[in-house]
Amino acid sequence: MSFPKNFTWGVATAAYQIEGAPYKTGGGKSIWDMYCARPGVTFEGNNADIACDHYNRFKEDVALMKDLGVQGYRFSIAWPRVLPSGTGKVSAEGLGFYDKLVDELIGAGIEPYITLFHWDYPYDLYCKGGWLNRDSIDWFSDYTKIVVERLSDRVSHWITLNEPQCFITFGHDTGGHAPGGKLDKKDVLKAGHHALLAHGRAVKTIRAYAKKSPMISWAPCGGVSIPVSESPEDIEAARKSTIESEFNSLWMEPVYKGAYPEKILKSYGEDALEIGPGDMEEISQPLDFFGVNTYNGHFVKAGKNGVPEAVKFPSGFPRTSFQWPVAPECLYWGPKFFYERYGKPIYITENGMANTDWIALDGTVKDPQRIDFLDRYIGQLKRASEAGINIGGYFQWSLMDNFEWAEGYKMRFGLVYIDYPTQRRIPKSSAYWYSKVIESNGETLTPLSDKAMP
Repeated sequence: MSFPKNFTWGVATAAYQIEGAPYKTGGGKSIWDMYCARPGVTFEGNNADIACDHYNRFKEDVALMKDLGVQGYRFSIAWPRVLPSGTGKVSAEGLGFYDKLVDELIGAGIEPYITLFHWDYPYDLYCKGGWLNRDSIDWFSDYTKIVVERLSDRVSHWITLNEPQCFITFGHDTGGHAPGGKLDKKDVLKAGHHALLAHGRAVKTIRAYAKKSPMISWAPCGGVSIPVSESPEDIEAARKSTIESEFNSLWMEPVYKGAYPEKILKSYGEDALEIGPGDMEEISQPLDFFGVNTYNGHFVKAGKNGVPEAVKFPSGFPRTSFQWPVAPECLYWGPKFFYERYGKPIYITENGMANTDWIALDGTVKDPQRIDFLDRYIGQLKRASEAGINIGGYFQWSLMDNFEWAEGYKMRFGLVYIDYPTQRRIPKSSAYWYSKVIESNGETLTPLSDKAMP
């Protein structure tokens, strides 16, 4: 069997990771420009001043997508490219870039999926408090309105925020990502609450100003617990662990159910959130689909009284170059649990693997590990679809190798190899493999019954 006929096969990128820094072309600086300027915070001092030079090479990149048969392209808008100061005067050149990109995509028969925020918060607004400032809700809404008014005559798919778990936790709690803050718990929660409010306000803004009927979601991380066996007890333990984990529930419950998990809020004691009148209604604006980024999972079993109990990975368990476990079952159990809980069509807005790719002696880039990885993962997503779960699309991360945040250029996630000194693009073996999967609508995937365990 194949996926549904209206299934979307896509690839994904983020502005800061591929375009080249906005301030180099008349835009403003983001918190990542500030962060990368600090010694020792990124691998070998790497920065994204040039990255993949997508800003100048977007036509070539769209042509690559067309050649591969890609149907949907999820990309983000760089807020400081559109509004150099975060608010106020719009950069005609910056907004015009996305105008041209959308036209190029539509001309190639590729549906644009726009992400409004993928971590590159304007530096000038960070200096005014960033996500700690409740005005950030209005700032983000004003920016959203500008983008929607310009592009929504051609764009209908919108994603508000990418992975708030990451940009809040790593950026404001552990300090491992921009802006590098190590705030107390109360302020971390405040920043997260404001980000969720900004998401809700943006949803309302999109609906108010979109010229084409919009399909709206967001793209949180999806932490997935995989049952160690398919006994009813272990499945229920995995479901409970997935849905009730703080990593998921603190973000997903307020958006889809209109309330923070009471047990988690109580655990913060004096650091608990201060929720204003109307906040939860704002956050829980209705969404059209369930976007989720999922790369791996962990195993659980039913312990005493059915309480979920973590099961350690065995020694030598396969891992990617990012040391993430290869756990393809996450693309079956995650969509299953999230669909049962929230009832929205599931779109995998990111999934892929970091690999150690290089140009072979014959000039090609061979990445059999990525092909095997994707065959396993997409095969599990197909299993979910065949089980009756409404799966709307899959977006492979990433179209091309790129600036992997604090890891710089150490990690390669792309279907297309980027030779950074020359900016030459070389489609990898996995790109041609994925092209055939798209063409067959998933029929060329290896049947699950034929797959050996990794």
